[in-house]
Amino acid sequence: MTAPHEEIVRAATRTLLSGRRLDTGALAAELGIARATLFRRAGNRDAILGEALASMGARTLAAIERDHDARPSSGEPGGRLRSLAVSEDFRFALGTAPALRLLIDEEPATAIRVLTDPQGRVQPRVVEGYTALLQRDVDEHGLLPKVPVPLLALAVVRLGESFLYSDVLASRAPDLKAATTVIDALVLSVFGLEAA
Repeated sequence: MTAPHEEIVRAATRTLLSGRRLDTGALAAELGIARATLFRRAGNRDAILGEALASMGARTLAAIERDHDARPSSGEPGGRLRSLAVSEDFRFALGTAPALRLLIDEEPATAIRVLTDPQGRVQPRVVEGYTALLQRDVDEHGLLPKVPVPLLALAVVRLGESFLYSDVLASRAPDLKAATTVIDALVLSVFGLEAA
């Protein structure tokens, strides 16, 4: 059996990272399978785009977490929560990712549909990642959130999307600094902490 699901996602990811439009016919040909086989194994174009974007996002978030954890601690009590620092770096990475920006610029409706669909491939996985990120701070600092952590994660992701994709959603330039201010205030408030 050639071109299993994982291979299809890897090939789609390579296509996006190279700055090319994802064409299912070209992808099937590259993999040496029929378009019908591609569809059976990985779904339609939106599904394949979603899988590739989710994979890229998960790898980016994991790399940011590793980089953050490898830095020496400042040793200052009351320092910034790990979840806030990591999520800020993640938003910046997404906001400056050439492949993502190209997709948003060339196919705004498709990009927003794939990236923000609560039943899609991307948003639920980002929410899962943020849930784990926030839960780690809760566990390490003995915090008592005012709402369940998964709900907070969803709110943080949705707020982040509204800032990251504001050029498409609201015809306004993305403002990642404002996103950090709003999201930090929300998380600190839910965790019962005060801004530094």
